[in-house]
Amino acid sequence: MSVKFASRVQQMESSEIRELLKLTENPEVISFAGGVPAPELFPINELIQVTKEVLEESGEQALQYGTTEGFNPLREKIAKRMNKKFKTNFGIENILITNGSQQGLDFTGKIFLDQGDVVLCESPTYLAAINAFKAYEPRFVEVQSDDEGMRIDELESLLKTTQNVKFIYIVPDFQNPSGTSWSPERRKQFMQVVKEYDVVVVEDSPYSEIRFEGATPPSMKSMDEKGQVICLGTFSKTFCPGLRIGWVAAETNILEKYILVKQSADLHTSTLNQRNISRYMDSYDFDANIDKIKEVYKKRRDIMLEAIEEEFPKEVRFTRPMGGLFLWVELPEHMDARDVFTKCIKNKVAFVPGESFFPNNRKKNTLRLNYSNMPEDRIVEGIKRIALVLRDLL
Repeated sequence: MSVKFASRVQQMESSEIRELLKLTENPEVISFAGGVPAPELFPINELIQVTKEVLEESGEQALQYGTTEGFNPLREKIAKRMNKKFKTNFGIENILITNGSQQGLDFTGKIFLDQGDVVLCESPTYLAAINAFKAYEPRFVEVQSDDEGMRIDELESLLKTTQNVKFIYIVPDFQNPSGTSWSPERRKQFMQVVKEYDVVVVEDSPYSEIRFEGATPPSMKSMDEKGQVICLGTFSKTFCPGLRIGWVAAETNILEKYILVKQSADLHTSTLNQRNISRYMDSYDFDANIDKIKEVYKKRRDIMLEAIEEEFPKEVRFTRPMGGLFLWVELPEHMDARDVFTKCIKNKVAFVPGESFFPNNRKKNTLRLNYSNMPEDRIVEGIKRIALVLRDLL
């Protein structure tokens, strides 16, 4: 039978990271591939107790349909937390609970993009965002980035000369894949430029609370004078990804469109999971749990950086993230990270080749390493295995 699919399906591609993770299911493989939290840090015993309390006290409500916007006590906690940590000015009416922040990305594409519209993004940028937006057939225009964030001169030039720019997608805190974080001055310059245009800014911040050192810079939303910044957040990196609880935070005139889209997509996010997180935040110290996560990840980052400095050839460049889950590696220009990956997987070590993080101008000599998921001894051994392949190819 000849099946006729919608044209948008032709734009969809399997996530390279998800496909690579299948290769790493062998426990002998040392995987730096996925953006995977450390499972030993999940508060399992506390969640067992929380779930028991929620079901005993309000089981009928927890297992029933809920409102599309989400569980009000959790929405209120998210708004207050964002206001305190990132100097926003949100109320409960500005928060929509989603099935992870990935659903927020999909809804953003559905709400704003017609075929041929333009998405401005960093170069490189988050692979799953590219895939989410690609279904709506936009044109991606990459804005060159450096260690301080998106280059403002290039952004301003593109905004002046590019038609149909619908939104700018950014990950300003410990970006996936590069690990870099925008400087305070670059953030101010960015907002000064974008306020002159009728363009939406999508500020995706899954890693902002996983900071190891340095002061927290201002969020883009804290400098938003026009109501043009949409924030995406998630509990996946600060709590448990399997619960699939994220949120969209925006001005009410924008958020109402997200609510309409969610009503047609899945009605609402898991009522039980929302209540469980809300109860956990009532009963336990949520910030103390994040501090524990940061302590472990900082140690693993330091060990990975030390191993890279000792083992990698001097021709290889890499970032030094101040938080988050990733660092970025640039090989000499003549090298292809896929060739490195092919040899590395035979040596039972994995990473993500970097070219898929570029929607257009793919740099084949790049790769992403995750340091959050592997214990310290396996990090050292994995870096040694990659280094052997690099030295051999060089």
